[in-house]
Amino acid sequence: MFEKNNSHIINAWCMYDWANSVHALVIVSSIFPVYFSATILKAYGSPMMEFMGWTIKSSVLFSYTVSLAFLVTAAIIPICTAIADNTGTKLRFMKFFCYLGAVSCLLLYFFTKETISWSIVLFGMSLVGWSGSIVFYDSYLPEIATEDRFDRISAKGFSMGYLGSVLLLLFNLSMILAPSAYGITDKAMPARISFLSVGIWWMAFAQIPFKYLPKVAPRANRGRYFLDGFRELRKVYQHIQKQPYLFKFLMAFFVYTMGLRTVMYVATIFGASELRLPSDSLIITVLLIQLVGIVGSFTFAWLSSKIGNIFALMVGVFVWIGICMGAYYTTEAMEFYILACTVGMVMGGIQSLSRATYAKLIPEGVEDVASYFSFYDVTEKLAIVTGTFVYGLVEQVTGSMRNSILALLVIFVLGMILLYQLPSQTRYQYEFTEE
Repeated sequence: MFEKNNSHIINAWCMYDWANSVHALVIVSSIFPVYFSATILKAYGSPMMEFMGWTIKSSVLFSYTVSLAFLVTAAIIPICTAIADNTGTKLRFMKFFCYLGAVSCLLLYFFTKETISWSIVLFGMSLVGWSGSIVFYDSYLPEIATEDRFDRISAKGFSMGYLGSVLLLLFNLSMILAPSAYGITDKAMPARISFLSVGIWWMAFAQIPFKYLPKVAPRANRGRYFLDGFRELRKVYQHIQKQPYLFKFLMAFFVYTMGLRTVMYVATIFGASELRLPSDSLIITVLLIQLVGIVGSFTFAWLSSKIGNIFALMVGVFVWIGICMGAYYTTEAMEFYILACTVGMVMGGIQSLSRATYAKLIPEGVEDVASYFSFYDVTEKLAIVTGTFVYGLVEQVTGSMRNSILALLVIFVLGMILLYQLPSQTRYQYEFTEE
């Protein structure tokens, strides 16, 4: 058994946030969505495009790609976590998904108007790699630290991720704004080099946690991995049903995550397509969100220590309701920038606090921590699937992103109602019995 609260192991764990967060920032939130929209316009002359024989609006396809990628992850993760539990190979699976995502980013270097369809597939694969690795990464938290440090360590991880991704984005942004300083004459090349840099950064810095994170002892190998994964999820679900606070928290988490993660994935597309903001302005805005997010992560960790985890989450969701109301009426660039700063304050804070709250609510003495975090991450992935699909569907049916924002507003209100039903203790004690 390895020592908990070991500073070297904790710092190594946080470094995976540093490594992988560049994907969330550069690929998902800033440069890729802008380059994607610009390439579609260049190739087709309008936002409408052809994808595998299907005529679709580019922003809708972006939402559907995110939805499908996380649906795939939700389907395969139970099998992977079952194998990891049975064989003690959690770290190997974390490496596999890391390299899948990073190599997909490397290959996006070849994204041009001639390779649009394949590049969309690679974008989806990068999401599968990123989200799959996060399942195993998150599951290490209760194994390397004691409960009293969950909030702080979780916030530290998110802040490290913000800082690392900002540094790489600054480099990429300098190429985009001043390509001649790097001897670049092709206007598309800085964005393509950015995708390449994400893959290199991700793989390189991931070697630190891969070296220091401890190996987990295997369970008895029963050899029925496919069924075992879903049996474990069912077993966890049955246990959660007997723990009313944990069950209610996961319901609330599912609902508000539908809105939160959807906003994260479509905000840049909204600014580019609906408000027609310049590409460099959008990327600088996302950079600002990251900087504000560092403060937000620690602010919510501090707030939870004062008023409890649930009340702190309610504050965050309440702010998200205001963000959706503001976004619906946003027509000017300055209004968008103000909303972006507000998003930065609550985005990382709620994610960090949600992860820490769930870790606290896992019953003490649980053998299969990976299975509990598999359930948590499958819940999150299904929330993203549902949220991005609803967002894309509403836009496709109504022809307006603003109507999609109204749908997100309703989702956040429902999440607030569900959180309101929970007391705001930082720890609950449950009776837990193995079946």
